[in-house]
Amino acid sequence: MKKILQSLLNYETFDKNQAKQVLIDLTQNEYPTSQLAAFLTIFMMRGLTLEELKGFREALLELCLKVDLGTDNIIDVCGTGGDAKNTFNISTLTAFVLAGAGIPVAKHGNYGVTSVSGSSTVLQNLGIHFTNQTDLLKKQLEKANICFMHAPLFHSALKSVAPIRKELQVKTFFNTLGPLINPAQPRYQFNGVFNLELARMYHLLLQQENKYYFVFFTLDGYDEISLTSEFKFFSHQNEGILYPNDFNLNFLEPHELCGGQTAQQSTDIFLNILQAKGNSSQNNVIIINASLAIQLYRNCDFYEAKKLAEDSLFNLKALQSFQILKSLSL
Repeated sequence: MKKILQSLLNYETFDKNQAKQVLIDLTQNEYPTSQLAAFLTIFMMRGLTLEELKGFREALLELCLKVDLGTDNIIDVCGTGGDAKNTFNISTLTAFVLAGAGIPVAKHGNYGVTSVSGSSTVLQNLGIHFTNQTDLLKKQLEKANICFMHAPLFHSALKSVAPIRKELQVKTFFNTLGPLINPAQPRYQFNGVFNLELARMYHLLLQQENKYYFVFFTLDGYDEISLTSEFKFFSHQNEGILYPNDFNLNFLEPHELCGGQTAQQSTDIFLNILQAKGNSSQNNVIIINASLAIQLYRNCDFYEAKKLAEDSLFNLKALQSFQILKSLSL
């Protein structure tokens, strides 16, 4: 580790193969906490190169528990986290709206690191029991149109850094990897990231693969389509900037997306929205995210996708998918 740290302090970068080997060594050997913290801190300060991102990703996919759901014709709706905005669980709610609209979702998620409540936190609070058993995940996908991939059950290699990430309570380069290391490797990816540079890196990486993707960053700092500002997007087809009024929606204020001050408050907000009792601001954020994800998967007109999203949320089809998933996780 001393040699690695010295290299980084000399402003050196890794090529893909070096980065892959470094991360394998990092996760399979016992290093002092101080050295691991220093390693993470350096990357927090200078960021990743594209080659390092590729190498770290390859390492974690090689080390993870493999899952074959019988198809890759599935979508993941996953953000990097790390925007420190403390929003309610937008991507997780979006995932259930997609499931309620008949779209198969393999949702990758974890506990919150920089937020009060991550996707795993809120689902666990609502009685979802996580699994890495392929047969059960396939059954959940078949019956509920959604299965939840709780990251620690598939990425045991990350156990060595999990306590340090929790102690640091700020985003690390592991946030940048989260949406890219879903063990099911879905063909469709709807990913929010915490800065514009990372959005471009995702685009450069994913365009080299047989993937359909929509990667976005709201320009006032959100890793969600928050409607608080315009957002930059990159897809397998094009790129651009979109504004809320492009969808006949108003700009929102940040406080309208608050996820609460405690995990229980976050859970209550989540369930309230899922039960179609959310306010118009909350609903609009979920509908815009879900509509664009449905459009990506169905390759359909936006307003056709919006009708499917609204039907799923307001006619409680998303809630039904949640209830089926819960019943199959007991």
